[in-house]
Amino acid sequence: MPVARWKNVIFKKRNPDLPSYQEPSDSGRQQPWWQRFLRRMTQSTASAPFKESTHIDENAESIYGANRSASNATTEIITSADTASARSTNGGRGGGDRVDSSDRRPKSRSSNSARNVNVKAEAQSQVSTNNPVRDLRDTGNESEMPGGEGEQSNERRGHKRSSRKESEYHPSVTLEKSDSYWFGAQEVSYDVALALKTIGYEEPTPIQTDCLAPLLDGNDVVGQAHTGTGKTAAFGIPMVEQVDPSQNFIQGLVLVPTRELAMQVRDEIARLGQYRKLGVIACYGGQPIARQITALNRNAQIVVGTPGRVLDHIGRGTLQLGDVRILVLDEADEMLDIGFLPDIERILGNTPRDRQTALFSATLPPPIRGIVGRHMKSPTWIRIGNEVETAPDVRQIYYEVLESDRIRACVELLKNQTKDGKVLLFRKTKSGVDNLTQALQRQGIKVVGIHGGLVQGERNAAMRSFHAGEIKVLVATNVAARGLDIPEISHVINYDMPQNLEEYVHRIGRTARMGKHGVAITFVSEWDFEIFDLLQESLGTALTLEKLTF
Repeated sequence: MPVARWKNVIFKKRNPDLPSYQEPSDSGRQQPWWQRFLRRMTQSTASAPFKESTHIDENAESIYGANRSASNATTEIITSADTASARSTNGGRGGGDRVDSSDRRPKSRSSNSARNVNVKAEAQSQVSTNNPVRDLRDTGNESEMPGGEGEQSNERRGHKRSSRKESEYHPSVTLEKSDSYWFGAQEVSYDVALALKTIGYEEPTPIQTDCLAPLLDGNDVVGQAHTGTGKTAAFGIPMVEQVDPSQNFIQGLVLVPTRELAMQVRDEIARLGQYRKLGVIACYGGQPIARQITALNRNAQIVVGTPGRVLDHIGRGTLQLGDVRILVLDEADEMLDIGFLPDIERILGNTPRDRQTALFSATLPPPIRGIVGRHMKSPTWIRIGNEVETAPDVRQIYYEVLESDRIRACVELLKNQTKDGKVLLFRKTKSGVDNLTQALQRQGIKVVGIHGGLVQGERNAAMRSFHAGEIKVLVATNVAARGLDIPEISHVINYDMPQNLEEYVHRIGRTARMGKHGVAITFVSEWDFEIFDLLQESLGTALTLEKLTF
């Protein structure tokens, strides 16, 4: 078609020489096509509103009348809600705009629904204005809120986490008024006492009993205890008590070895400080640094982070540690194993010399003692249990299984002996995790794998599904051997033989936590007996040999 004809077609209504497709209105002006269409539809409806040919159309008039009555009733309800919303003095955090009471234009069904949601959100906001946990969430900083992750795919600022239970944000826990509040033998503030009751902490664990008093008195502390004893609350409670929420600068710093542990510690401290309205930020690799920078620029008093990412923020000038009052090194021996010793030394050099320092670790090798000597002032030494000790409630057994039969043995255990409990399977290498995960999936077992080679989103997704119970089996390298608190784990399986005593202790420490019972299973082949004999000799107790048929 020639260009001229295309132009005539495209710009037909703009060309006065071409016949118009519009019809003249009563006023003599050209009427738009959509008005003409609506007029014709109205005329046809007025002449024959309902057909008589079908059974459905015979009832159409009564259905139409019922719908109109319901619509009118809904409009009256929304009008009342709009009036109440307009009179409200609270803008509401639910996202709804205030409504002018003079605005009474007809509303469609979709707009009515949206208005219902907004009015409901405003009402909830007014009721929860004094709720400190809700206020913390509404800062728009995902790193300040428990859970995580969240750091997870739903971590966008200002968005509510729908996966959270509403009762978690609106606890019904109350505390009787008193002149003093106590956690065991230690006096605490009202806000911390209420948080402890909300969480469900009734009595302190031994490590908490011994650490709270010296830390609250401002002393340096070196705490040694095996995993699962409550070390996070042992330093979290004093940190929450000593940090001033009215001062918008970093006053507390916690260094941890892994991303998952950073999120976990952040969540725990945020829960302990929920009624003090503290800003707790997690800084770790694998998450966009811009998101963390925005969080640090908001109301923030405590940072929990991995040494590498903390140094990155220091280099960018987005994290200032000149006013840090209390610094904690958590799982210090693991940070040294990963190679963080130089980073830790640099971070400590950026903090005030008069700060309070706490170090917690399951073992105390010579490099750890070197840090204590260089950076801590006459610390109080606290040890719970022996130098290397397994949890007392773990039933430790082993099976003699050939390398070629381990997948079959693993399937037998998972299908017949774990009784739907959560199982943590350990392998040495990343490729080993991937191969075992795929082999178990081919056997119809729901399983996910986690190791340091995955991007942070994949690691978060795996941990979320395992925490929620959607997946019962997690295959992992030693990245999951330290710091992850998953209380429901019933079985730990060492698919690959641990290479030393510390590795074995940390692995099986994932089960039987906080007084619960668990089972630790180790596969032993003819190539593993030399290491296995040394392991039993170091433990001082013999593992039970059981027969496995498959």
